[in-house]
Amino acid sequence: MTSEAVVSTSPAISSGPPAERDYHFVRSFVAGGVAGCCAKSTIAPLDRIKILLQAQNPHYKHLGVFATLKAVPKKEGFLGLYKGNGAMMVRIFPYGAIQFMAFEKYNKLLGKQFGISEHIHRLIAGSMAGLTAVIFTYPLDVIRARLAFQVTGEHRYTGIANAFQTIYLEEGGVSGFYRGLIPTLIGMAPYAGVSFFTFGTLKSLGLKHFPERLGQPSSDNPDVQVLKVHVNLLCGGVAGAIAQTISYPLDVARRRMQLGTVLPDSEKCSSLRKTLKYVYTEFGIKKGLYRGLSLNYIRCIPSQAVAFTTYEFMKQILHLN
Repeated sequence: MTSEAVVSTSPAISSGPPAERDYHFVRSFVAGGVAGCCAKSTIAPLDRIKILLQAQNPHYKHLGVFATLKAVPKKEGFLGLYKGNGAMMVRIFPYGAIQFMAFEKYNKLLGKQFGISEHIHRLIAGSMAGLTAVIFTYPLDVIRARLAFQVTGEHRYTGIANAFQTIYLEEGGVSGFYRGLIPTLIGMAPYAGVSFFTFGTLKSLGLKHFPERLGQPSSDNPDVQVLKVHVNLLCGGVAGAIAQTISYPLDVARRRMQLGTVLPDSEKCSSLRKTLKYVYTEFGIKKGLYRGLSLNYIRCIPSQAVAFTTYEFMKQILHLN
């Protein structure tokens, strides 16, 4: 949910001519996609470690976060830390782009049609945008999880195309690509909503009460105030940490369901309720439902930092402010 949200409080789409709105649509797509790719590439090694720990990979399940970070390069080489990142990039560009554009659409709709509080419609629009992006890109997330879970010397899939073919033929066709979708959607709703809400609220409060200390004029539109880089980093980190804490057990369940037949105990993870119950009973709260959370805290700060910094930069060079 993503692990994986590109959070924004950008204004609604321009009400200019159709051609101008279409062009804005394309620029929004590019800005969100580039921001997502930059953020995910930065934390790709930590993402792979998270998947290995969440799913109790037999080669690393006895290790902690930092021990696993040391063990993976020794066993699989430095590039082992980036296993599955190619599939992630294929997924994350449309994911970030769709999420950003959907947020703008939903934010505008809720604000103008229903006239509800700015904070409330930001929360709802963020949740809806996250759900929309997940539904469109979920099969790619499954592929990425399968590739990242593999250990050198024990490969079941040779690449993205082979993983698609194998899952389709051996796991029930299209339905095989949507294992774990329900816990993903349930987990994404609070994660994306809280992320949008927290960052947007911190940003608006900061620019409202401390515009000179926390803000600066946008390079493409001096009349628009944007957060300074270090303030963006702080707001993004806080938003990511809060959202991750709330939704993490569902993320653990999602990963185990996604991995499916790759896991020896896959028959015990056939539904969200069964998976949560099994993980809690077998491993407990700290070592089960919240296993790897410390890694998520470590990764959410640089991830959100890069996402917001890149996104703000892209908004300025693409004249979105």
